[in-house]
Amino acid sequence: MYATIWSLLPPCLAIALALITKEVYSSLFIGILAGGVMYCGFNLPSIMNHVFVDGMIHSLSNSWNVGILIFLVVLGSMVMLMNRAGGSAAFGKWASEKIKTPMGAQIATVVLGMLICIDDYFICLTLGSVMRPLTDRHKISRAKLAYLIDATAAPICIIAPVSSWAAAVSGFVDNANGFELFIRAIPYNYYAIFTVLMIFIITIWNFDYGPMYHAVNKAKSEYNEPALTGAEDQPTPPISRKGRVVHLVLPIIFLILCCTIGMIYTGGYYEGVSFTEAFAGAKASVALVFGSISALILTIVFYLLTRVLDFRECMNAIPEGFKSMVPALLILTFAWTLKTMTDSLGASEFVAGAIGNFAANSLLMALIPLIVFVIGALLAFAIGTSWGTFGILIPIVVSIFGGDTTNELMIMSISACMAGAVCGDHCSPISDTTIMASAGADCNHMQHVSTQLPYAITVAIASAITYLISGFILNTALSLLVGALITVGILFIIKKNKILIKELS
Repeated sequence: MYATIWSLLPPCLAIALALITKEVYSSLFIGILAGGVMYCGFNLPSIMNHVFVDGMIHSLSNSWNVGILIFLVVLGSMVMLMNRAGGSAAFGKWASEKIKTPMGAQIATVVLGMLICIDDYFICLTLGSVMRPLTDRHKISRAKLAYLIDATAAPICIIAPVSSWAAAVSGFVDNANGFELFIRAIPYNYYAIFTVLMIFIITIWNFDYGPMYHAVNKAKSEYNEPALTGAEDQPTPPISRKGRVVHLVLPIIFLILCCTIGMIYTGGYYEGVSFTEAFAGAKASVALVFGSISALILTIVFYLLTRVLDFRECMNAIPEGFKSMVPALLILTFAWTLKTMTDSLGASEFVAGAIGNFAANSLLMALIPLIVFVIGALLAFAIGTSWGTFGILIPIVVSIFGGDTTNELMIMSISACMAGAVCGDHCSPISDTTIMASAGADCNHMQHVSTQLPYAITVAIASAITYLISGFILNTALSLLVGALITVGILFIIKKNKILIKELS
């Protein structure tokens, strides 16, 4: 089964079970066990060793993964501190006075996500804690909030030059300026661009379809739950009445600045490397740990100086923030372990062989961007990671074109790889970004997956058609225009056809 299509069975099984049962923990674990059985046969001791030692323990001892876990725990503690200090409540009250309509609340969510695009995890958790009180007040479904967060996380980061994603992608390109290639690939990243376009269209036109249609209507008619503070397990949540908007805004500024400094520091900026090269060579996982812990310390000092919380209240909020992140940490651990099972079965080799055989035997090189986009989407959907998909596909794409950075079709194919990876990641219930978006919006994870899926598929169809066209015409502006018109046309047809909305729902 090694390096065959069977290597993708464990993640596909986990995804199918999650979509059917709406229960993600057991589905992921069954997928992990399936991978262990396929690798070891029915030898129980070998299965136990492969699943728990080679899989789970190995994933949790990986320095990159540990850095992400620490970042999430610290970010959860910061969110809890901002809630306990009354910053979130004060911002919600202020925003409700300035933003009077559900449309304004949704657009504000998207714009804020674009402004804090340093990292997708950062967007998911920060944006959720900041905007949830406002969207709750306007009776916007938590599922819709989760979609807005998810759609402004990876899709924005993959076209933002100053982000951890730009640094990661740049690192996968050997013998070339990876950051320069990333910049040149931005106009061809159709899935990310059309996702942003779609967000504004469905918000301004005020319509939804698929399972989201029911979730939005239910929220409008039944949703009267007050905004969550993250401290509901306490009999009387100790929320400070001294909190002001600055007690939310300033910690977020601390976080952005500290994470940015962490990026360039780990990239060697203070050792004489240029800013661009430092960002391209940054160790994002380490940088986020440095940035988040520094921001946490600054936030505590700020709260103590302004006397909005005392020292004991600050310290009590930290473990509560940790507890709030436990479900997301558990899903991430299972998702990483499942990826390890998939890697051990040779999924990367199978995909590399499939693309390499096509490129060697086909004269239709213009179809490469479309094929890379589709394969990238399917692979990211199966393994639940964009970055893992980049690592597999980008070197293959570079080798297909012989590393010719002047070849516009190569740039387009690299962008198609990134777009496909984000698309699959956007759809997958085992994706870390999808998990974080659910956590940030405080939405049921499987409800987020099922409501988001039709929207992601809509943009994926428009993107695939655009890659098919652009592979032949090789005109950036014309391709973008055609793709945008296709996206708008599909949404216009859905909006005008009430029967189609009901069918899709």
